[in-house]
Amino acid sequence: MTDKSHKRHIAKAITWRIVGTIDTILLSWLISGNPFVGLQIGALEVITKLLLYYIHERIWFKSHVKEKNKRHLFKTVTWRVVGTIDTVLVAWVITGNPITGLSIGFVEVITKMILYYLHERGWYKLNYGIEQRRKNKSHEN
Repeated sequence: MTDKSHKRHIAKAITWRIVGTIDTILLSWLISGNPFVGLQIGALEVITKLLLYYIHERIWFKSHVKEKNKRHLFKTVTWRVVGTIDTVLVAWVITGNPITGLSIGFVEVITKMILYYLHERGWYKLNYGIEQRRKNKSHEN
């Protein structure tokens, strides 16, 4: 199961990054008033967030929190802390303004937590990379 779980975590990282990048670009553009700032922040975050998300997934894969709703909620909060810190730092570096970085990070706390929770729920329903889970459940019935 571990070999295929890597593929799952990579796929989750890519799909989440697409959703997250679109959100970041739009929010950064709205807050800064400059579409190019949004694109720059979004582009840099593709790199930083893919790496951070993959590490986050690997840590949670080894977690002992099994109850799905509690797990999804905890994953949402821990990812948002990591993601917000990254966004604030990236936006600050690109704009040169810590207030703009904090503003973008603050708004993203709300939008990204909602989007991430929905992403987690969607992936939970997919069997990709964890066929063993479905097989075990069918033996329990």
